Amino acid sequence: MASAGLAGMSGAARPLMRLVTMSGVPILQQLHLEEELLRCTSDNWCIINNGTTPATIVMGVSGRVSELVKIQPALRDQVPVVRRFSGGGTVIVDQGTVFVTFICNKNAIAGLQPFPRDIMSWSGQLYGKVFDRFGEFHLRENDYAFSHRKFGGNAQSITKNRWVHHTSFLWDYDVKNMDYLKIPKRAPEYRLARNHTDFLCRMKEYIPSRSVFTDGVIAALGEHFSVQPMDLQAVPSGDEEFVPSTKLLSQQDLEEIVSSKESPRVQKVEA
Repeated sequence: MASAGLAGMSGAARPLMRLVTMSGVPILQQLHLEEELLRCTSDNWCIINNGTTPATIVMGVSGRVSELVKIQPALRDQVPVVRRFSGGGTVIVDQGTVFVTFICNKNAIAGLQPFPRDIMSWSGQLYGKVFDRFGEFHLRENDYAFSHRKFGGNAQSITKNRWVHHTSFLWDYDVKNMDYLKIPKRAPEYRLARNHTDFLCRMKEYIPSRSVFTDGVIAALGEHFSVQPMDLQAVPSGDEEFVPSTKLLSQQDLEEIVSSKESPRVQKVEA
């Protein structure tokens, strides 16, 4: 899969990818949209969301809140905590975050097997084309990094016939927001026990503007797909039978985790 799909599609029809660009859409709304497009449509999609409000903690489907989030500060400051439908780690996102999501049929990219490592490798090659002029870009384990400092975190969900790969890019971040997150017990080896500020970097220190980045993503996709922009209002949604699995954890959920990590109710909330 080292070269899957990235040699270009000259001489052959490119598969269609519908492109939706948004700005400031709440991450919960974005995740509900992405899950619905994954499960209820058969098109390929790229979703770009430039920033989100309010600042929100987003966890992977299997993460344990008590191990990843400083719950009392989050409750005190009323920071929402969302459990998304995909795997991956825990992040806090805000107006400084740029989100890019690919939702694809399993046969959309020639030679790409729909497995996590293969999709990750393909995405690393695609973003390598985006970032090669701006810094020492690396795919490090499951992260995007300039040198040894992370600026992009990834998560995936793979179904029988389709997959989603979504990334939160740190265009900028508020150091204070990192205080809501614990350092995970299962951290990437290259993190080397560094704290958040030593481990992370800001894309704005490497790239001239957000639009330069997003235009680069669209151009890189255009080497493989026929990219068709679409207004958010035209995106099919509202399937009556669709129930999103991405959830906003309630204040009661979080308070019960704090009060008793061992209770059956808490284990259900954290599962």
